[in-house]
Amino acid sequence: MMFRKLTDRLLVSPQISVADVAEAKAQGVTVIVNNRPDDEEPGQVNGAAIEAAAKEAGIAYVAVPVSHGGFAPWQLDGMAGALEQAEGGKMLAYCRSGTRSTLLWALTRARAGDHPDVLAAQAAAAGYDIAPVRQIMDTLKPQ
Repeated sequence: MMFRKLTDRLLVSPQISVADVAEAKAQGVTVIVNNRPDDEEPGQVNGAAIEAAAKEAGIAYVAVPVSHGGFAPWQLDGMAGALEQAEGGKMLAYCRSGTRSTLLWALTRARAGDHPDVLAAQAAAAGYDIAPVRQIMDTLKPQ
């Protein structure tokens, strides 16, 4: 699995496998965030399997599922908490394609005061477009 780098401390990815947890560990990941609801599609690896592999590897696991219905404040809080938990290490966030993880990160960081243009550039460098949440990001930034 090729993890995409959003920042020096944050990687995003499409759905990971149990085997990908070892690669995450090798790359310095200390927290895995699952942004995908279980049973979203047939054959998907459920969060419990990833969580068990992560715990066995000594990696923290956080579930902050995001459906296609959009983002809620509790999800931004969950992502912010996971980012704090990863202090000193790296975080890997995954969903079906990596897009929802990227959008949730961008919203979370915009709410924390990061400039939307900088976040957009970081996302674009990793191959993701945050245009779907850009307007929301502008309203979230501290005044």
